[in-house]
Amino acid sequence: MNNGRFITIEGGEGAGKTTLIQALAHTLTASGHRVMTTREPGGIPIAEQIRSIILDRSNTMMDARTEALLYAAARRQHLTEKVSPALEQGYIVICDRFIDSSLAYQGHARGLGIEEIRSINRFAIGTMMPDLTIYMDITPEQGLERIRQGAGREVNRLDLEGLSFHRRVREGYLLLRDQEPERIIPINAHQEPDKVLQAALSVIHERFGWI
Repeated sequence: MNNGRFITIEGGEGAGKTTLIQALAHTLTASGHRVMTTREPGGIPIAEQIRSIILDRSNTMMDARTEALLYAAARRQHLTEKVSPALEQGYIVICDRFIDSSLAYQGHARGLGIEEIRSINRFAIGTMMPDLTIYMDITPEQGLERIRQGAGREVNRLDLEGLSFHRRVREGYLLLRDQEPERIIPINAHQEPDKVLQAALSVIHERFGWI
């Protein structure tokens, strides 16, 4: 049993996850907590190398199962090398994406099956699951528009998928929310960043008593 807390931030493309994570880390650190932020796929050199393959815009021929397996491999290495040690040291780990992204993107949107992808990831992560997942809910239309208007944001292979794909991603997240309403808490990501932050802090306070 770890001493820290594992919080994951989920959402479709353009939901504002990075902005929220930075704001949460600043607020919690200012309140005296030890916080580590990270991301998936990535966070460590091996996983970042896998990320570059997965999200390379030239890899349009990548098979859906290959994609799912690469995500699971990056997740395993990231978990054992970075996340688990930080939790054992008592850190609050805030991670941009975790297993729910694979379930929503590859399981539902790619049509591989949520339970099939859950099985692959069970092998990768064992019993490790987030203590809390904040799902930033935004319509695909608004999220993709944010990406188009954003300056300097990474535009990756998934951003180039059609609107129907991103709609299926959102459907997948909403299915997961319904399956695990105690762990996955949605917040309205259409709001201004400060209101999104306050909503997230309220969720965290209700769950852990912090702030």
